[in-house]
Amino acid sequence: MCGRYANTKSGEELGRYFEADEVDQVRLPPSWNIAPTQQVHVVVDTVPRDLAGSGGSAPVTRRVTTARWSLVPRFAKELTSKYPTFNARSETAAEKPTFRSAVVRSRALVPADGYYEWLTVGKTKTPYFVTDPVEGELAFAGLYSWWRAAAGAGAVAGAGSSESEGAEPEPWVLTATILTRAAAGPAARIHDRIPVMLPRSEWDTWLDPTIAGDHALVQHAVAASQPVIERLAVHEVAPLRGDGPELIAPLNPL
Repeated sequence: MCGRYANTKSGEELGRYFEADEVDQVRLPPSWNIAPTQQVHVVVDTVPRDLAGSGGSAPVTRRVTTARWSLVPRFAKELTSKYPTFNARSETAAEKPTFRSAVVRSRALVPADGYYEWLTVGKTKTPYFVTDPVEGELAFAGLYSWWRAAAGAGAVAGAGSSESEGAEPEPWVLTATILTRAAAGPAARIHDRIPVMLPRSEWDTWLDPTIAGDHALVQHAVAASQPVIERLAVHEVAPLRGDGPELIAPLNPL
């Protein structure tokens, strides 16, 4: 799983790294302790709505933007959920109602310097930081969804909605999740789950909204993540408190 990670690069830096066409003008500060429901950078490819599904001929735009880390499907009545949705299991994402429509055409990359995982022995949990020593940047396979409160939600039956009374409509909220898979490589000694991390050669296929995603595409991404997972570096860190570069300082190498 992935419940905390670090990203210290700006949108502009990520735009250069991921070869984006556009970078949204939303500033996020560097963070070494990103938690679910916070705003995070995501990389998405989009095509004009009327050309989606046209099969490769549509112009694709790659964009670095921000999203709320915890996916909320459009059918949800509220932005918050009693079930955690910051991770999606790769084994079932294509069939779960919360994630399956995003698998089809709303796939993303979530950039990270590295992520944290906890080794549990009895009642003791020891945090570790996981990085890619080759690339120095991780590209988590993710999914995204736009959500907005239903028009007139909470209004008295028979009364007009706030929009009909001239108020501004509720804004759309971009939300995202990170796919996980069975652990392998060095990080498997810490936890039995691990984020799906894609090599550069797989970015275009995963992000391409003209490709209708399904379980086979998700499993292709899982298989493609294996070389990255095998080369990960893992080191113990101090308990996570606050936010700063000291959080990723190594204690005892694993």
